[in-house]
Amino acid sequence: MTDCRIRFENISKSYGDFKVIDGLNLDIGKGEFVSLLGPPSGSGKTTLLMMLAGFESPSSGTIYVDGKPINAVPSYKRNMGVVFQNYALFPHMTVGENVAFPLQMRGVGKGEIGKLVDKVLDMVQLSPPMRERKPSQLSGGQQQRVALARALVFEPGVVLMDEPLGALDKQLREQMQLDIRALHSRLGLTIVFVTHDQGEALTMSDRIAVFNKGKIEQIGTPRAIYDEPQTRFVAEFIGETNLAEGIIERMENARAFIRLKDGGTLTAASKETLAAGQKVLLSIRPERIELGSEDNSDNLLRTRVVDSVYQGDHLRIQLDGSAHDFIVRLDRKSREWTPGTDVVAKFSAADCWTIAA
Repeated sequence: MTDCRIRFENISKSYGDFKVIDGLNLDIGKGEFVSLLGPPSGSGKTTLLMMLAGFESPSSGTIYVDGKPINAVPSYKRNMGVVFQNYALFPHMTVGENVAFPLQMRGVGKGEIGKLVDKVLDMVQLSPPMRERKPSQLSGGQQQRVALARALVFEPGVVLMDEPLGALDKQLREQMQLDIRALHSRLGLTIVFVTHDQGEALTMSDRIAVFNKGKIEQIGTPRAIYDEPQTRFVAEFIGETNLAEGIIERMENARAFIRLKDGGTLTAASKETLAAGQKVLLSIRPERIELGSEDNSDNLLRTRVVDSVYQGDHLRIQLDGSAHDFIVRLDRKSREWTPGTDVVAKFSAADCWTIAA
């Protein structure tokens, strides 16, 4: 990778006999927003972030920043801003004093501190009167903005965020996602962001590294992670999907013809040549399936509506597929589908993704 800012090289971390991270390699480019996404606990994503921050040490392997190894560099010399879920603000200090603290620790002059604090508070959309308030007088969203300002005020080379939006309500969390994304674009920050929220990672990231049991299952752009999952775990963890098991019958014109367990056949687009007889999983996202009459489509499934639930911006339809139940997500303006109705589900080969079983 050109302009590599951060490199994890063969990183492992163990606590006694328990291995949290095992031989991990990852490069993060300068100015890139990379999310470390995985289950809430046990995946290794937060441990990796803590090693990058200098709060933990690798059991083996080397971490590089701008081409220089930093394993032996203490955390306060790494020039990294850190934002935690619990904000970690000093309760006895005002907002201004909290934000100024990193500058004071670096010996910045008082006059310069005032200018930098005002600048960064404006950047995170906190008005001047907020400067004199204590953390206890702020809402959760305001406290998170103060924590973000404190991480940015000394212009760090890298910003680390560990589940920073987890304590906020849905509406505020979604607004903060957009605000942080805008700051990233505006300032060209290198951000490493830990989250277990798939939607959060898809919204904010340049790339996503999906973690599972101390290993990276897949790394790629949000679109690639969602549309082209490489493992069953990624397909099931990122959003909602329909999975069906099958065996390759033949390949023809970059298409795979797959025999399902129930005897049916589906056609899927494939970027690689798959061998006849090879076991595969098929992943079809619910919003890629249409319901209607039989007409031209790569794949048709005759089935029955089991349940139909209105969920505000869409209808969630459950279909009975004997060997596999399918979920369909339709536009909220779609017609109602009564349970028990016989239907034809259809989707294109391009929307059917093959995963090696």
